[in-house]
Formats: sequence, C-alpha cells, structure tokens
Amino acid sequence: MPHVLIVEDEPSIVTPLRFLMEQEGCSVQVVDDGAHVMDALDQQLPDLVLLDVMLPSRNGYDLCNAIRQRPDGNDLAIIMLTVKGREVDIQKGYAMGADAYITKPFAVADVVATARKYLPDA
Repeated sequence: MPHVLIVEDEPSIVTPLRFLMEQEGCSVQVVDDGAHVMDALDQQLPDLVLLDVMLPSRNGYDLCNAIRQRPDGNDLAIIMLTVKGREVDIQKGYAMGADAYITKPFAVADVVATARKYLPDA
C-alpha cells in the first residue's frame, strides 16, 4: 500500500486530500507543523509527500531541501502545494527538489491526479 505524508496546516485542505488519497488505496499520515516532518520521515518513509510551503516552524522550501539531503531522500516524490505562484517561487520549489508544484487554490482532484503519477501501484 503506498504511503503518503501530507504536510499541511489547513484542515479544510487536509480533510479532502486525506479522504481522496485513502480512496486511491494509500495509507495517509498528516503533519501540521514543519518542525515534525523529519520525525515523521524517520517513523515511516512515504512514497509521496504533499508539502505546503507556508507552515508553522519551518517552511516547505527548507523542508524539501532537507528531505532531499537525507540518504533516502530521493526515494520519494515531493509535490509542493502553495499560494506562492510567482515564477520565482515555482523555480525555487523545483530548485529545492520538488517533483511537482501546484498553486492554491487548486481542485483537490487535480492534486490526486498529479499524485497518481508518482505513486507505486496500490
């Protein structure tokens, strides 16, 4: 079963993302604070991280870069989800190691469709 880590502090985004990823056959873990992401990765390495940029404690760009620096950091996909939609922000996301970058507001179904591209078969 593919494992997805949702790193998002907004419940109105977490709830539908969790539901739809579970419908896709994934196990889901949610972290709502940037300070707890690395601990979550140590507990169980996900196949995919849905990563918000604007988080309490630690921003998503920094987290994306830190994940990629881990020995197992290239074994997972990272999709950044953010209101930061300027070209410079998007380029920064990819430079930090994101596989995909989706700007808010977004249709949750579009996030799931993008996630499918990076998930192993359920």
